[in-house]
Amino acid sequence: MAREPLRLLRATAQRARTAAVSPIRRFRRPSRPRSPAASPKVTAFDPSALDPTARPRPLVRAAGLAAVTVLGAWIGLLVVGSVHISVGPMDTRMALRPSLTGGTKINVAPLGSLELNSHHAPLRLDVDVDRLDPIRSQALVDHPERLSGLQDEVATDVTRGTLGLAFRSCVAVVFGATALGLAVYGRPRRALAAGGLALTLLTASGGAVYATWNPNSVLEPRYSGLLSSAPSVVGNARSIVSDFDVYQRELARLVTNVTQLYEATSTLPAYQPDPTTMRVLHISDVHLNPAAWHIVESLVRQYKVSVIIDTGDTMDHGTAAENGFLDPVSDLGAPYVWVRGNHDSASTQRYLARRKGAHVVDHGEVINVAGLRIAGIGDPQFTPDRSSAAAGDAAEHSAGRRLAEAIRDRKATGAPVDIALAHNPIAARETDGTVPLALTGHVHHRRTEVLPGGTRLMTEGSTGGSGLRAVDDGTPDTVQASVLYLDRDTRRLQAWDEIDLGGLGLAKAEVSRHLPAENRPGATPSPTTP
Repeated sequence: MAREPLRLLRATAQRARTAAVSPIRRFRRPSRPRSPAASPKVTAFDPSALDPTARPRPLVRAAGLAAVTVLGAWIGLLVVGSVHISVGPMDTRMALRPSLTGGTKINVAPLGSLELNSHHAPLRLDVDVDRLDPIRSQALVDHPERLSGLQDEVATDVTRGTLGLAFRSCVAVVFGATALGLAVYGRPRRALAAGGLALTLLTASGGAVYATWNPNSVLEPRYSGLLSSAPSVVGNARSIVSDFDVYQRELARLVTNVTQLYEATSTLPAYQPDPTTMRVLHISDVHLNPAAWHIVESLVRQYKVSVIIDTGDTMDHGTAAENGFLDPVSDLGAPYVWVRGNHDSASTQRYLARRKGAHVVDHGEVINVAGLRIAGIGDPQFTPDRSSAAAGDAAEHSAGRRLAEAIRDRKATGAPVDIALAHNPIAARETDGTVPLALTGHVHHRRTEVLPGGTRLMTEGSTGGSGLRAVDDGTPDTVQASVLYLDRDTRRLQAWDEIDLGGLGLAKAEVSRHLPAENRPGATPSPTTP
């Protein structure tokens, strides 16, 4: 009886096999019986053949094909996906590289690199300046009139190079993905599928580049290396905010100035001051780092700074023994405006006020320096003094309200304030709507925002790299400062450069150009208030 179900199961399977036979096979002439020697070998039954988990999963196969495609395309781009092209007087190599953020990176060896936020796509455009052609460069020197047509030549060269790069990149990704697919799978059909998928991905990435392309990215570059000492490669602040046809013109300016940089080698050209703008160097939180004075002095010379503004915490403990640290402020090469921080004592303030070239602002007092009307208030708290408890944010809000009231009173007299100073951003927020620009420090990292009332609040990082205490940290803090470009007539912010230098023991430099939203090409001009 136990064998009865087994016989029924076999009979059912036999009927199913018979029903699955096609009509053609039913009427096909039976083949001659084979000899026993030629009979096919019967293999044992494999239970794993009926296990669905043992079959290839579609998702796993698709993921494997995608991985092979991406890796092969990457290898193809690295090996053969670049073109050599002459751009003006320079010989360059252009290449596409996989990237999470996109953008364009121009490597100008040995001077450093220039990064542009030109697009958002999984591809980055790398442009390496291999060498400067001496014959073409000398021709520009001997015939300066040719500079007038340089921008058209550069635009033509870049267009030709971009088209050539696009074609070569297509060939590179298809070849790389197909070759790797053939090596991994050993089947031409799967290898061709990888090549086709690679071409599709590259085309989609090219579409993303085209859709997000930002030609005005040249207005806000980021420099590194020695190029950070020569921000003149993109022109002055006044011209870049008033010029609507910026891309080709500034590209030609970039090529021309790179030529000058190569000729100058280590003696880089100084930033040429624009007579319609004034430059303000904003520093903060030096915290007794003596290297900061050398950095400030160098920036004053390089940028032709009109006035230095220090938003406090120059000291660490505010003791009389530290006062001698302030002596170099008289020799920095520009007027020095200072507001007290929570690590600066009343003794610090009195000592600094006696230094030549120094201007201390406090209690909402307004001073006029280099044509700028500046008001400020010292931090109401001196935190190194442990004998009294800190008053907290309430004291900062109160100090900020006093400063805002003093600014309103000054505005009522017909002499509005251009810049408000406070060490703590909490106090500076109280001036919103009373002044176009407020500068602060305290938090040791840079931040810029436009408050609801229209005041732009700019918080500087630590120009001292958080001071000597940074030695205790695993990673030294970045030394930060900013150069602000103000219109001489309206005293409004036109642009600013953020400068980041390596902390203690680190030798690196980056400079990035920024524009207020209202000063970007095509933007609606901002109102003249507050």
